Amino acid sequence: MYLIKKSDVLNLAKELSKEYQVFGPVIQKETGQTFFDKVEDVSEISLSAPIPSVPPKHAVFPQLETIMKYKYSGESRKAEIETVFDTSSKALFGLRACDLTGLQCLDRFFMGQEFVDEVYVNHRKRMFIVTNTCNVPFKNCFCVCTDSGPAAEEGYDLNLTDLGDHYLVEAGSEKGKAFAEKLSLEAANDSHLKQKKEVVDKSIASFETFATDSKAWISRVMNRVTTGFIKEDVWNYIGDQCFECGACTFVCPSCSCFNIVDVANGETSHDRLRTWDSCSYEGYSRMAGGHNPRKPVEDRRNKRFFCKLSYSQMKKYLRPGCVGCGRCDWVCPGDIGLPNVVTYIRREITE
Repeated sequence: MYLIKKSDVLNLAKELSKEYQVFGPVIQKETGQTFFDKVEDVSEISLSAPIPSVPPKHAVFPQLETIMKYKYSGESRKAEIETVFDTSSKALFGLRACDLTGLQCLDRFFMGQEFVDEVYVNHRKRMFIVTNTCNVPFKNCFCVCTDSGPAAEEGYDLNLTDLGDHYLVEAGSEKGKAFAEKLSLEAANDSHLKQKKEVVDKSIASFETFATDSKAWISRVMNRVTTGFIKEDVWNYIGDQCFECGACTFVCPSCSCFNIVDVANGETSHDRLRTWDSCSYEGYSRMAGGHNPRKPVEDRRNKRFFCKLSYSQMKKYLRPGCVGCGRCDWVCPGDIGLPNVVTYIRREITE
């Protein structure tokens, strides 16, 4: 453990910028919203900024990327195939615990199962992660309900906790420890760790006061979703409110669905692109020949919340698919973000 003065904390990002492309929370002047973007000047980073409007998963799982190029010659009947990898090194600085948990869900989806996605691996293996403990929850947060905050517990290289005049810097990997020791930071002790616990406990206790937009006590709802004991009219009610816009998917840190398209790049050259997809879309589950096993919108909404809350996902991700960031509740025009869906199901249970 180490200490660094609050006035010097961005020096960590400056040092990282010598080896990495640095991404961090930046407050947009025009809108006042926070975005987790690549920065050229690390002074733009604000560790006190609210949770970013979109998750930082785009740094490791871009919304649109070329994953392969190929050429085919009709005369020789030969194909030239080139896999495209992003070889840049990236540092995610000031990541919130919920977004790190979302990243871990993506890791288990793309790297922790039978098939390993090499394109994702090439993004991920060159990454340095600096997390930032949430001293105060934001309006839409419910990470305490999903065991994903307010402080990161694993998966980071360095973790920062605001203790007032100083930040406590904890190393979570050998890479993080080597980086911290290179900067000759002041050593911390158990008293600083005690201060961190007090900060985290205070943050958790303040959810009732500050996190006023979302409540999602989900343990009993997970049991209902897993066993299927939810009335059909509840899913119909939720489906009737869905606009099928896909916004909830695109702001979710753990959503991993994608589509593959081939685009002509000349007469004989083509690019294979990977783009984010959404289970909200009617065409998401459409098969060759036009058959769609999930055509009704309520059936697709059922699938989304099953994905976030069922025990089968617990086995896949070793935790719920939802990380409690509250973004889906914030962006949904139909008022069926996950906290409200949990409320609808709990209302059915109590009745």
